[in-house]
Amino acid sequence: MNNGETRLSRRAAIQAGGIAGLAGLGAGALARPGWGPSRQDLGYDAQSGKYVLPPLPYAYDALEPHIDEQTMRIHHDKHHLGYVNKLNGAMEALAKVRAGEIDGGLIDHWSHELSFNGGGHINHTLFWLGIAPAGEGGGGEPSGTLAQAINRDFGSFDAFRGHFKAAAGSVKGSGWGWLCYEPVSGQLVVTHMHNQENGLFGGLVPLLGVDVWEHAYYLRYQNRRGDYLSAFMDVVNWGKIQRRFDEAVA
Repeated sequence: MNNGETRLSRRAAIQAGGIAGLAGLGAGALARPGWGPSRQDLGYDAQSGKYVLPPLPYAYDALEPHIDEQTMRIHHDKHHLGYVNKLNGAMEALAKVRAGEIDGGLIDHWSHELSFNGGGHINHTLFWLGIAPAGEGGGGEPSGTLAQAINRDFGSFDAFRGHFKAAAGSVKGSGWGWLCYEPVSGQLVVTHMHNQENGLFGGLVPLLGVDVWEHAYYLRYQNRRGDYLSAFMDVVNWGKIQRRFDEAVA
């Protein structure tokens, strides 16, 4: 095999590792045709076989006063970018393990790095796309089939909101709160996730996620996570969550 073929096969391996790895990270749901973040959403560059940080779909200050501009800049440009860079690093390292260039005993470390940082990238992508400024889809309450499902499975929107905030607020340390669709029972469920990958969705389809790592709220809310969660509910893009729900139940 010549050097050109070696480079090509290595790049193909990196691409395959990235696509296959992320397909299993955000749930079996991400592998469902027509559902989940697209390659464009996730900033995947097929030519280079790397992920790039997708831009926010709104201005940094667009969620004021609920989520402040400085937090949005740091959260997106520093924290999310860090997950993207470390995800790319893990993909490259695993390709070198497969090629025999790195000690195979490190595969546990790099597999964990792929899972953790790939999960962080997917979680944040879903998070940014699930919220929006007032007047551009953010705030209010769901309607249509999603509202009907919430009323059926939680009793009312107020009951759901209380359950969702309590679950996210109860995360010990860093993690996420999630509203998911459970396809076996056909019901909505609220769950939470510690860190970025523990308790991955499995067969659940993630619909709405709130980041409760301190970097998501501490500049404005300090230790008042409950206040942050109340503010978060005022920027949920229920139209987007409805579309995710429709795709999940189709």
